[in-house]
Amino acid sequence: MAAEKDLVITEGGGKKKLLLIAGGAGLLVVIAIVAFFMLSGGSGQTGQSAGADGAKASADGSTEVKGTALYVPLPRPFVFNVPGAARDRMVQIKVQLLVRGKNNETLAMRHIPLIEGSLLSTFSSGNADELVTVAGRDALKNKALSDLQQAMIEVVGSVVVDEVLFTGFVMQ
Repeated sequence: MAAEKDLVITEGGGKKKLLLIAGGAGLLVVIAIVAFFMLSGGSGQTGQSAGADGAKASADGSTEVKGTALYVPLPRPFVFNVPGAARDRMVQIKVQLLVRGKNNETLAMRHIPLIEGSLLSTFSSGNADELVTVAGRDALKNKALSDLQQAMIEVVGSVVVDEVLFTGFVMQ
């Protein structure tokens, strides 16, 4: 009998729950609206205005056409050996390329064998002791970008790739 006295069910909690749910939903709507306006950038930027194609007009009136950023994944990861002071190491790198505009994306897709050959020769010239550090990986990435851009200029006549991105890096 004593246990039955301790068990008390109160009514009216449904209104509190409803108020909490409505308040939470209202807060989410406000956050979504603020995020939309902050991420859209608006046209009220001082000194610059962005067009739909990614072109920006600077304060002096000249336009710089960048194009939209597109990512071209290379079909296979690069697997190669690099020498080290203590022992040789096996390295696997997954790469994606940052290109600007559909035209550059098409050119990059068309020249995948050239891109893979250029990157593989650059990657395999590395040293295991350097690739262990973040600075060494960044240096390899920058060298790969410059070598790849030079190879593309020789074949296509323009810089097609803006950045080489390592999406996976494993060294054993």
